Amino acid sequence: MPRKSSIGLFTAGLLLAIALLFFSCRAEQNRAQGPVTLVFKHGKLAGGPEALREILSRFEAQNPGIRVKDEVLPASTDEQHQFYVINLEAGSAEFDVLSMDVIWVKEFARAGWLRPLDDVFPPEERKDFFRGPISAVTFRGSVYAIPWYIDAGLLYYRKDLLDKYSISPPRTWQELVSTARTIMEREKDIYGFIWQGKQYEGLVCNVMEYMWSRGGGLIDEDGSFNALKEENIDALRFMYDLIHTYRVSPPLVTTAVEETTRHIFGSGRALFMRNWPYAWNLFEKEGSPVKGKVGVTVLPAFKGHRPYATLGGWQLGVNRYSKHPEEAEKLVRYLTSYEVQKEMAIRMGYKPPRRSLYRDEELIRAQPFIVRLYDVFEHARPRPESPFYMMITQVLQPEFSAVITGIKTPERALRSIQRQVEHILRMEER
Repeated sequence: MPRKSSIGLFTAGLLLAIALLFFSCRAEQNRAQGPVTLVFKHGKLAGGPEALREILSRFEAQNPGIRVKDEVLPASTDEQHQFYVINLEAGSAEFDVLSMDVIWVKEFARAGWLRPLDDVFPPEERKDFFRGPISAVTFRGSVYAIPWYIDAGLLYYRKDLLDKYSISPPRTWQELVSTARTIMEREKDIYGFIWQGKQYEGLVCNVMEYMWSRGGGLIDEDGSFNALKEENIDALRFMYDLIHTYRVSPPLVTTAVEETTRHIFGSGRALFMRNWPYAWNLFEKEGSPVKGKVGVTVLPAFKGHRPYATLGGWQLGVNRYSKHPEEAEKLVRYLTSYEVQKEMAIRMGYKPPRRSLYRDEELIRAQPFIVRLYDVFEHARPRPESPFYMMITQVLQPEFSAVITGIKTPERALRSIQRQVEHILRMEER
């Protein structure tokens, strides 16, 4: 019996030595490999890369075992979407955290490309966020991203010129046309109203704002798709008239995107501009030709109706194929935190999706007009929410473009939209 016990003790000791050697080797291997490197993919941000790099450097200092490599995607959201689809469809693990347009999350979640974030983004915390972004990141009862910053369409105006002629900012689209024509007659080389009319997603955002502010829209209260409404016809006809009848919008708007219009307005060559909130900080920078001359307000509406802005913004998610999911989730939590969202608002102009920040005294001192944006963001309306939205918008964009350029009548374009989108939605039902 003693001999048997000795053998057992020897065997146990040998196994323990082997285990210690194994774990020692693993530890040495991990030290040799160094910290985990996360790859963060996102579009170009306003104000240059310095602010984001400082934010990421603080994360790295707080998490010594993690390094973050941020990689900028092409400026075009369509190209960004294409990059994600190609790589995620292939199961790529080359990036860990991705920034997504508000219209992509349901599509990516349905495809199985995102890690669910219910555990790291609990229901209690979601209550501090505006309803629109939370709806956008939710698919079949789970959340697949956390809102990073929120967008909604706003009307920028030259307050110095309106003050010069004792005119108030327009509350209706008809008032905007009247004011623009009055001042264009008296001021040389100035456009009345510029907006995003190129055949791309920004055009859809613009069109929806006219439709909603006329009492129309593409989705009925029962959730059915209904494009061919009289209100929608009127809205599209008005957009055509802005260019071709009233001539307060130049033909160049049919090829314009956000940055095109921002540069024109920022150089002092336009009275009114529809754009997203990010532009404000750029207009107020030292050296800006319009510094101190710009006002911001809600978009106009048609007489007898209330204004609406299209919901925009970007969300952060974790690649399902990431080799470092826990570290990636930690980065997403950090970048969507109260303090980082506040810093991005003050330094970069991106507006926070957290409601509580609109009561933050420091943020209000830096950007007094942000208080007025609370109601805009609270009522911002989403484009049709569907995992097939990218197919739907490929129908909407050319049809809307055909109307504002005069190739099609509103009625003809909307009939075509109804027929094509109904076919797409039957796919969703299956």
